[in-house]
Amino acid sequence: MNDAGMGEFIPVATVSGFPESRKLCLEIDDRFIVLVHVDGKFYCLDDVCTHDGGPLGEGELEGKCLVCPRHGAKFDVTNGEAVLMPATEATASHEVRVVGDSILVRIAE
Repeated sequence: MNDAGMGEFIPVATVSGFPESRKLCLEIDDRFIVLVHVDGKFYCLDDVCTHDGGPLGEGELEGKCLVCPRHGAKFDVTNGEAVLMPATEATASHEVRVVGDSILVRIAE
């Protein structure tokens, strides 16, 4: 997905095509993100571990945490906060909106 422009909501997936407890890695305007469906809600984070740049989207989903596949750092999908070392800084969190069957994301500036 390209040409989205920062600050606007962009359709990225459909609710009907996105099962519970799953994740989807996407690229929007050269930014890699991971969309997560947990407990009936959708969340979106940068697909980057702040410890070493690892791909969070390739890690396991444990409840409301994404686990980096490289060194096991955990990030809360609801806000991007690092909750287990070796990561100590949050990864960016992006606003998600559901309109009908469409899942829209607004990339944080």
